[in-house]
Amino acid sequence: MCLNPRMIDKITPDLPRAPDDVRKPRADGEQSRERLLLAAMRLFAEQGYAKTSTREIALAAGANVAAISYYFGDKAGLYSATFAEACTDPGDSIAMFDQPHFTLTESLQGFYRQMLAPLQQGDEAELMLRLWCREMIEPTGLWLAEIDNSIKPEHLALVGVLCRHLGLAAPDDDTHRLAHAIAAMAIQLMVGRDIIERVTPRLLTGADAIEQWERRLVRYARAMVEAERELLHPTPQSATPSKD
Repeated sequence: MCLNPRMIDKITPDLPRAPDDVRKPRADGEQSRERLLLAAMRLFAEQGYAKTSTREIALAAGANVAAISYYFGDKAGLYSATFAEACTDPGDSIAMFDQPHFTLTESLQGFYRQMLAPLQQGDEAELMLRLWCREMIEPTGLWLAEIDNSIKPEHLALVGVLCRHLGLAAPDDDTHRLAHAIAAMAIQLMVGRDIIERVTPRLLTGADAIEQWERRLVRYARAMVEAERELLHPTPQSATPSKD
């Protein structure tokens, strides 16, 4: 689940005022539409869909309320457009870790790199992650669609990678459990960032903090894969009951 870097780059602390006439030439219209999207993202992330009004969004964007109807139809259309802007093509994310010539380490590096990419963007990415979290706890239906259209294909691609390196012709339930567990470590880092900052803030301090997390997660995931491999193909030593 990788957020759209194009959208991240567009978010700025202060939203500029929009022109009064939303039906000006195309360039002005695109700017007005973008201001509405950015303002909507901030408010939806902070307050949720139900508690955010179109009037608030228009005011924050410096636009006329009628501009929302003009560009998006209604609040639901604006929310859908905002959510879509935060997403990337799952094919791009999958290509970062699912290549037939990749070693297991290279696949895990690519997997975690695309998952943790938003954390490299600072406060702007946190806003987008909050929007995702809002949708998960206050679902409008878009989250289920995102699971089907993006998260499920990425999960299945990771399962395919694991099968390839575990020598499996087809995945079983344990392979799916392993894939979920590998992804869960990155998800915990993303959605539990405030917990980490509160308990062990030094783990998120420094320009290379996320890279250090990425390297460690790759090692942890490799150990998990090796443990699964041992269960599938036990050596004589591992088959002997432990005295512990």
